[in-house]
Amino acid sequence: MSTAVDVARSGHEDDEEPDPFGEARIEVDADELRTVAPGAWLSGVSSRLNDAIDRFTWDR
Repeated sequence: MSTAVDVARSGHEDDEEPDPFGEARIEVDADELRTVAPGAWLSGVSSRLNDAIDRFTWDR
């Protein structure tokens, strides 16, 4: 039975350390990430909704 570490290291030589920055990766600009990340825009919607409920509840 193989472990996750064995499977992950299967493409590397024993004395070779993997370089996480050496392989191809996807990079996204911070502004683009805020635009497409559900957590970013959902927190903004949640904040605006909370403010509206506070104004309605406390008549501010």
